[in-house]
Amino acid sequence: MSNKPSYLAYAVKDRGRKQKSIWTRIGAAWPHEKGDGLTLQLDANPIDGRVLLMKPKADDKGEDAPAGAETFESEAKEAV
Repeated sequence: MSNKPSYLAYAVKDRGRKQKSIWTRIGAAWPHEKGDGLTLQLDANPIDGRVLLMKPKADDKGEDAPAGAETFESEAKEAV
C-alpha cells in the first residue's frame, strides 16, 4: 500500500431541509495489494452503517468535508 489513499471514507449525516449535511472523515481506502479491490481502514463506524468513499482532492488537508461536498449529497442519497 502506498501512503496516500486512493479514497477517503466519510459518514454523512443528513440534517434535513435547508441545512447542510455533516460530513465526518472516518477512514481511507487503498488499492488491494493482490488483485482487484480495495483495502478499507476505518477509524470509526457510522451508526447507520453507510460509508461514502470519495477520491481525495489534490489540496485535501484532512478537513472533515471535501471541497464541494454539498454537490455530492444528492448522489450519496441515490447510492443508498
